[in-house]
Amino acid sequence: MELVTMSRTRVVLMTLTLVVVTVLNNTESAESARTFYVFGDSLVDSGNNNYLPTTARADSPPYGIDYPTGRPTGRFSNGYNLPDLISQHIGSEPTLPYLSPELTGQKLLVGANFASAGIGILNDTGIQFVGILRMFEQYALFEQYQQRLSALVGAAQAQRIVNGALFLMTLGGNDFVNNYFLTPVSARSRQFTVPQYCRYLISEYRKILMRLYELGARRVLVTGTGPLGCVPAQLATRSSNGECVPELQQAAQIFNPLLVQMTREINSQVGSDVFVAVNAFQMNMNFITDPQRFGFVTSKIACCGQGRFNGVGLCTALSNLCPNRDIYAFWDPYHPSQRALGFIVRDIFSGTSDIMTPMNLSTIMAIDSNIY
Repeated sequence: MELVTMSRTRVVLMTLTLVVVTVLNNTESAESARTFYVFGDSLVDSGNNNYLPTTARADSPPYGIDYPTGRPTGRFSNGYNLPDLISQHIGSEPTLPYLSPELTGQKLLVGANFASAGIGILNDTGIQFVGILRMFEQYALFEQYQQRLSALVGAAQAQRIVNGALFLMTLGGNDFVNNYFLTPVSARSRQFTVPQYCRYLISEYRKILMRLYELGARRVLVTGTGPLGCVPAQLATRSSNGECVPELQQAAQIFNPLLVQMTREINSQVGSDVFVAVNAFQMNMNFITDPQRFGFVTSKIACCGQGRFNGVGLCTALSNLCPNRDIYAFWDPYHPSQRALGFIVRDIFSGTSDIMTPMNLSTIMAIDSNIY
């Protein structure tokens, strides 16, 4: 009897040990994976707008048709979006939208996505979308998040996690397409020439990035605007034969070099390579100008939409829908397909200094593995 009792005790103790080790390993893996925070607009919104009183939503089919669940998630994509693909590359879980009720407990260690479709650098950008999270509101939520994280792991550890995190900031496109160029004569176009407007945007963007630094960010990917004049929505309304719209292309080509210059200046000011400029314009132009080289049949026609180039209006259940999303560079009138985003993420990780300034994400991860 004693032998049976002793063997049972050993089994119980071994089971308890395994449970404790498993819990500790899970906690360690959650803490060792790099925390990731996302700010910006629809290119990186993973579903915050689902919880807001706004028309800027991707919460109905066929959005999400290629997501693992096959259902819309609030991502402006047929499947994964840019933050999802970056998370996969850095070995982290996808960041949950901050407004999601699932973002609690250990999930806070993964990070959070604060992005909101429709917003811009300026607070008057996207006013037609009503209840979206402008940048000052995204930052207020980030401060709230940090308080929640402190309650979970303590203030010192929370600060260490934020300082060691990777950040993604994607802004600027809406300031052109949903503000300056929204109407033939807009309030901003009466106020500024395009070069003046670009300089004004950069001065405001600088304040946004400096505020993020004050909030603890020490590694931030800052994406420039894509080729705004080449998206199907602009081809549908402003081009005669499907050529990229010169006015929007020129605006992007003025804005993006100013952004690189501004990030360099801030890095010099703070004495560290905190901000990394991502040349999203060139990354997109690679497959827009030569879609066949990337396995696309077209970079002009959106997979989901209606009208010319499927670029008129929104992507809805009533829209034309291509059967194979992998051969379309654009999913809807404004957003690249999941497969196209894969090429962009590849460039973010391994791109040369002309598209990742001052370094690519692989280099960042290698350097930071020795620091954090």
